[in-house]
Parts: sequence; structure tokens; C-alpha cells
Amino acid sequence: ELGPPTQALPGVGEVEGDLLGRETAREVSRAAKQAGNVPAGIARWAEAVLNPQVPWQQVLAQALRRALGEVSGTVDFSYRRPSRRQAAFPNAIMPALRRPDGPVAVVVDTSGSMADADLSAALAEVKGVIEASGREVAVLACDAAVHVCETVTDARRVRLSGGGGTDMGAGLEAAGRLRPRPALTVVLTDGYTPWPERKPAGLGAVMVVLIGTEETNAHVRGDVPPWVWRTAEIAPAAAQEAA
Repeated sequence: ELGPPTQALPGVGEVEGDLLGRETAREVSRAAKQAGNVPAGIARWAEAVLNPQVPWQQVLAQALRRALGEVSGTVDFSYRRPSRRQAAFPNAIMPALRRPDGPVAVVVDTSGSMADADLSAALAEVKGVIEASGREVAVLACDAAVHVCETVTDARRVRLSGGGGTDMGAGLEAAGRLRPRPALTVVLTDGYTPWPERKPAGLGAVMVVLIGTEETNAHVRGDVPPWVWRTAEIAPAAAQEAA
């Protein structure tokens, strides 16, 4: 209604817009279940936003293109650090040039609830991320703690250690401490995990890939926090066929 963004009304970025849309859809869905007076068209919109029928390969490719585009793009201005020219402009705060962080990190759920087929699907996804990015990928094997954190260019070299409890928050926090900081972090999990209330510091966009059947994914998809940029769902068999 307000037209395209302008300098006076800059609007929000793609990620922020997606998060606002998802949060609105959550509230609509909650109201539809509790009050039952939400128009059917709006309820269908909320369901489509929260559970999009989009191939997971397309979602992952979109997220990778965005992240890698930011990494390989030109520098931008930021007020997080003072400009070298600040002394020449004492009455104004000057931004400094910065380069977007990157590249890609993958947090793999290795808890006891992940079956062998789930882990095989996760490895297939790691392979897909490596091939799509064309560069080194940081892989973190995590159950309730991070057991392996290494940078690989070949999925066959990934070591998946764990088998205990589950806390993907530990893996996300570890990913946020990586240097350079990841522009995109992909979490491969069955979803049976507590999630941080807020996105851990140091992370760019976060994508969650739920590995399981339609029935199991239905139990956990509502627990994915609203600060997650994208959520995709795959079945173990589908991931192995794609690999």
C-alpha cells in the first residue's frame, strides 16, 4: 500500500520480512484454533506460510544463493566500527567499509533419537551443501554438546560423533563463534530438541531441515522458533535418492 521502499521509508529486508510474516502466520493459526472465527482464506494463508509445499532442494538452493552472494559480494558500509576518515569529520559519525561474513556452517544432530537412516540423510544433505557452495563447509556434529567441528570439502570426511541427549542450541552457539562467522547456518535434525528463545549471537541466516516422516515432522515443526529464516522438511529416503 505504501509502494516500494524509499530513503524516508526504507522498509525491512527479506529476512526480516520473512520473520514478520511467519510470526503473523503463527498468531493467525493460534487464533484459528482457539477462537475459530478466523476467515478461511486467511487461515489457509497462514497454513501455507508455516507449512509451505516447496521442494526442500529449492529452499536450500535459495538459502545458499543468498548466503554465498553476500559472501562474494562487494563491501558495504557499517557503523559498527569507526571510519579511518573520522578525524577529518569531527561533527559527524562516519561509517566504515566492511565485507559480509561467511561462508556456510552445517550443524548435524547426532543425538540418540537420530536413526541410521536419519544420519545417512544428514550426510546426503551435507554433500548437497558442499556441492552447492563450491567451497569449504564447517560441519559441527552435536547432540547435547558439540563433539566434532571441522571444515571439509568432501562429505566422506565428515565424522559424526554423539549419541546422547539433544540440544541444537549448543551447536548453534558454537557456529556463532566460528571465524569467519557463517552467513548461513543449516541445522539438520529430527526436531526433537529444545531451541534457544533468541538466535545465538554471531549467526547470519539460520535454516532448519527437519528429517523425518510427515507424521514425525508434524509433531516438531511447530517448535521451530520464529527467528529461523527458513524451514524445510525431508524424508530420509528422499534425501538418499537425491544424493
